[in-house]
Amino acid sequence: MGSPTKSAAEHDEGAVGRRRFLTFLVAAPTLTLATTNLAPDGLDAAAAEAGVPGLPQPADIMDLGDVLILAGTPTANLLVLEVTEDGEAHFELPRAEVGQGITTAVAMLVAEELDLPLSKVRVRLADARPELLMNQLTGGSNTIRSVYGPVRRTAAAARARLVAAAGRRWDLSPDRLVTRDGAVVAPDGRTASYGSLTGLAATLPLQGLTAKPKPESEHTLVGTPTSRIDARAMVTGAMRYTLDLDVAGAKPTMVRRPPTINGTVRSVNNETAVRAMPGVIDLAVVPTGVAVMAETFGQALDAKDALDVTWNDGTVDALSDADIRKRLRAAALPFVVPPLLTRHVDAEFDFAFVSHAPLETNSAIADVRDDQAEIWAGLKSAIVAKQTIAAAIGLPEDRVTVHVRQSGGSFGRRLFFDGALEAAQISKAMARPVKLMWSRIDDMRHGRARPATHHKIRATYALGQVLTYEHRVAAVETDLRHGLGEILTATAARLPVAGNLSFAQTVFLTTVKVPYDFGVVTELLNEVPLKMHTASWRSVYSANTRGAEEILVDELANRMGKDPVAFRRAFLKTDRQRRVLDKVAAAGNWGRTMPAGFAQGVGFHDEYKSCTACLVEIDARDPGKPRVVRAVIAADVGRPINPRGLEAQLLGGLTDAISTTLRAGLHIDRGLPLEGSYSQFHYARQKDSPTDVRIFIMPADGEPGGAGELGVPAAVGAIANAYARATGTRPRSFPINFDVDFTPFPR
Repeated sequence: MGSPTKSAAEHDEGAVGRRRFLTFLVAAPTLTLATTNLAPDGLDAAAAEAGVPGLPQPADIMDLGDVLILAGTPTANLLVLEVTEDGEAHFELPRAEVGQGITTAVAMLVAEELDLPLSKVRVRLADARPELLMNQLTGGSNTIRSVYGPVRRTAAAARARLVAAAGRRWDLSPDRLVTRDGAVVAPDGRTASYGSLTGLAATLPLQGLTAKPKPESEHTLVGTPTSRIDARAMVTGAMRYTLDLDVAGAKPTMVRRPPTINGTVRSVNNETAVRAMPGVIDLAVVPTGVAVMAETFGQALDAKDALDVTWNDGTVDALSDADIRKRLRAAALPFVVPPLLTRHVDAEFDFAFVSHAPLETNSAIADVRDDQAEIWAGLKSAIVAKQTIAAAIGLPEDRVTVHVRQSGGSFGRRLFFDGALEAAQISKAMARPVKLMWSRIDDMRHGRARPATHHKIRATYALGQVLTYEHRVAAVETDLRHGLGEILTATAARLPVAGNLSFAQTVFLTTVKVPYDFGVVTELLNEVPLKMHTASWRSVYSANTRGAEEILVDELANRMGKDPVAFRRAFLKTDRQRRVLDKVAAAGNWGRTMPAGFAQGVGFHDEYKSCTACLVEIDARDPGKPRVVRAVIAADVGRPINPRGLEAQLLGGLTDAISTTLRAGLHIDRGLPLEGSYSQFHYARQKDSPTDVRIFIMPADGEPGGAGELGVPAAVGAIANAYARATGTRPRSFPINFDVDFTPFPR
């Protein structure tokens, strides 16, 4: 389909008609491809020939990423790519950029297939598109795995049409033409820029057109370390996040929230006085509290703090950390193998609640009117957000437009759209547009958190072999009502691990796996249904489960008289895994002599068709103030698109692991987290982070694997193991140093 070039403002607001996504239409002057699964003749076969990923692998190695790919397959190719008259390529990405670098990676794929400079590729986040069904959820380290083939096919189709247009202009067979640097080149040296061909390309018939994505062996950009296309905008302040948008009439809004989780408003006792405060425009009671709109955020903050509200009880008012821990310990399922039958190692671990703590707190803009609504927010599950918001405000889905904005961090937080839903409810109640911001205290105390967990592990061994390995996980229930549950339901019949299992158990079994030959292995999850605000945190169940397992592996190696690296190497299942472990052991000089109070630790993790090893060195001369001083990380992600972006992901995973293993967590006290700021949450600062970090990305081999969540579990194990070796104390509760060393904010 061709269409007149849109203005930057129209692109920013996402003015795209639904029919664009469903078929090819022709209208000059630009070439816009809206590819479908009913692709032109030759596209599917050529893609298969080029090795583009297709349906998931056999059931015995199916993981959560495969499940997401399977669910998205029917609409995987409903992508939109426009080549403009100025020779740029504009691609609409139906995923959310939250800092993980997917817009850069996708731009690289487009530039590679089009033989176009990266500087001429623009990637825009698509609005919520219900016709994509289950193919607009960003999570499970799955974006690159799922779009790698479809993006290449779409860009290859655009390239084929541009080449055909040049052939028509020059009366030459397309197979005699090549593309280079944003132009089609003839054998005699003549060139035609893409911009000059886009109008003609939009009018060509499709019959007989074939498009073949490049073989990976011919890639010149993909696989090359590349700086992010949005880096300059982020560091200079030019990036426009949600609250930077100027939507007519939208005024600063904040919410006075209850003193406990899920409390509700009984009465507002001083509404008249607060309405009279400087700058206050309106007040409204909504399901989550009392919303205050003012001329500035400062005035809204003052007004909401001045409110005198009588609250109804929340859902966990009587619970504190000790109560929750007791329930979790009671919920852990029993072992099968009796401890007296053979030699064994037992261990139990506790992990606290953890805030996602993205730099950008929850925020959204909403303009809800009688007959339509428009929402702007950072959303990783845009379709479910649109559906839920439409139902909540009483409008048909096709009257609600949801714009996905780039976000300042997520780590799983923006799978939930509670800020966008709340903004829509406030806008409807006030009958005017709102610009909603959560404070940092709101985000810490009433936002989402990784659930607390308890772990019991038993391994038995004899004659140098591990005979059985049992891991029992008890966790506060993880809320999966953001679209993933629907995906699991829709694909359950095709999943050998699903059956009658719960959503959580299915996620657990398709993500957590022991990478070692440990005989008979059983890993079981039991969740405690507490009505708290939880969500998938980076690496979901693996951060705690595999982190705890890596600690036990060290203790098992010690019991069996083996070096931790040599022990892992002997029991890892594949040569690929061993190469990654060998890389960090060699680069990190494993086993070197260190001063008293210093030690090395190692961890390994395999997930999402990728694997990684982490070696750290820790300074624990003061066990109350340990610091990771050095780290070496190696990862095999199959085919890396942007190695520099992968390095950033692994470094982020290391930082998350340092934080949550040593100091960062949430204390629950009478139904509410005590923490309300970074100073209280104790996420790692620069002084807590190593200045010497070396990251190695293994050579490309096969299809892309996942990376966004890969780095946390191995680093958790490595840090805990280093701490144990440095102090002689085996940690069992995390974070290790978890005192309430601050004065909590008022409730």
